[in-house]
Amino acid sequence: MITIKNREQLAKNGVTHLNRKARALALESLESALNAVDPKQLMKSKLLLKKSRLKVNRYSFDLKKFKNIYVIGGGKASGSMAENLEQILGKHITNGFINVPRGNKHKTEIIKLHEASHPIPDKLGVEGTRCMVKIAEQAKKEDLIICLISGGGSSLMPLPRGGITIKDKRKITDALLKCGATINEVNTVRKHISDFKGGWLAKKAYPATVLNLILSDVVGDPLDFIASGPTVPDSTTFSDAIKVLKKYRLWDKTPASIKKVLSDGERRLIPETPKANDNAFKKVYNVIIGNNRFASLAVREHLRSTGLNTLLLTSTLEGEARHAGVMLASIAGEVALSGNPVPKPAGIVAGGETTVTVTGKGLGGRNQEISLAAALKMGGMDGVVVASLSTDGVDGPTDAAGAIVDGKTIARAAEMDLNPEEFLVENDSYNFFSKLGDLIFMGSTGTNVNDVSVIVVL
Repeated sequence: MITIKNREQLAKNGVTHLNRKARALALESLESALNAVDPKQLMKSKLLLKKSRLKVNRYSFDLKKFKNIYVIGGGKASGSMAENLEQILGKHITNGFINVPRGNKHKTEIIKLHEASHPIPDKLGVEGTRCMVKIAEQAKKEDLIICLISGGGSSLMPLPRGGITIKDKRKITDALLKCGATINEVNTVRKHISDFKGGWLAKKAYPATVLNLILSDVVGDPLDFIASGPTVPDSTTFSDAIKVLKKYRLWDKTPASIKKVLSDGERRLIPETPKANDNAFKKVYNVIIGNNRFASLAVREHLRSTGLNTLLLTSTLEGEARHAGVMLASIAGEVALSGNPVPKPAGIVAGGETTVTVTGKGLGGRNQEISLAAALKMGGMDGVVVASLSTDGVDGPTDAAGAIVDGKTIARAAEMDLNPEEFLVENDSYNFFSKLGDLIFMGSTGTNVNDVSVIVVL
C-alpha cells in the first residue's frame, strides 16, 4: 500500500473539528488514487499469461513464436513495471535493460535496472540508453521487444542527436522546465534533439515486434508525448521545436549545438523524426495500462463511499498552477455558499498537470503553488480543504509530494509572521508550507500519472 507518511499530523493541523475531518477525508482519498495506479496492480490487471499466450487488452501474443523476448524502457514507474513483468513472464524473458531514477528500490533478476538522473538528464542516462539501443538493433524479425514506458522517461532515456552534448541538453531541459512551457512543448523540443525519442527507437528495433506498456503522465494520453514517444510516430516537426524555443524567448540562449541540429532539420539537411507512414510502426502495439483518469476516478469513488456528494471536475487540468489554485478555491467557495456544482457535504476532484513559470528565487512545485494560491482565497471558511499532490511523490525539485490547506491556513501563517503573498511571488511555496507543517510527504511512489487535487467541503 502507498501511504502518506505524515497523514495523521496533517489532519491534526486543522484548527477546528470540521477542518480536521475534511483534511482526513482529503488525504485518505489521495491515497486511494495512488493505490489505484500502483504499477503492480495495473500490470496484474492488464497482463494475462495462459500457457505460452500473453494477452494484453485486445492483443494476444504467442510467446512460443518468438525466439527472444527483450525488455527495455525507462521512467519513474519503470522499476516497478519491470519487477512485476518478471513475475508474470519469468524465464520467457531473454534479457532486458531499464533506466530508473536514482534511489530505485525494486529488484529484478533478468532485467538490469540502471539508475540515472531525473528531471535533468545525465551521462549515466546516456550510457543506459545506448545499452537499450544495442538490444533494439540486435533484435531480429522473430524477436519481441517489450517497452516499459512511464512519465520521466524523457529525462531518463537521453541520447543527444548529432553534435549535441549532454551538458547542452541539460541546459535546455532546465530552461524549458522553468519557463512555463507545457510538457507537450518541452517534449516537442526533446524529440528533435534526440536519437532515441520521437519514434527513433521503433526505427532501430524494426523488424522486431514491439509491445509498448505505457503508464501515461501526459494530459489526454497523446502517445507521442509520453516519455517523448520513443516507439510511436512523431506528430511534430523541427519547425515546431524552434517555435517553442522562440515562444518562451529561449532561442537566443539555446546552445549552438542544439540550434544547429534544429536549424539543419528545418532545412531538411538531416532526417525528420519518423512519421506515421514509416514501416517501422507496422509491428508496434501500444497499450496504456494507467493514466490520470484512473487516479481521479479512484478519488471520486473513495469520497463517494464516505457519504460525500462527488464530482470529477476534470482529469485534463492545465495552465499556471497559481491560477488553478484560485479556481479550485473559487469552486470550494461556491459549494459552501450555494451548493453548486454539488451540494454539501461535497468532494470534488481535478486531475492533470499545471505549470509554474519560475520568476522568484524560492523552492516549490506545481502542487504546492496550487495549494498556496488556493489558501489565499479561502480565508475564514470552516470545513473546507484543498489538497494537491504529484502522484510520483515528488513535486518539482522538492522532497514533498504537495501540500494541504484549509480556511485557517492564512490565519495560522499570520500568527507566525509569514506573508503568503511574498512566498507566492518568490515561488517559495515549499518553505511556506514547511513552516506550517502542511507539506505532504510520501517519498517515491513508484508510479506517475500527473497530479491530483481534491476539494472537500463539509
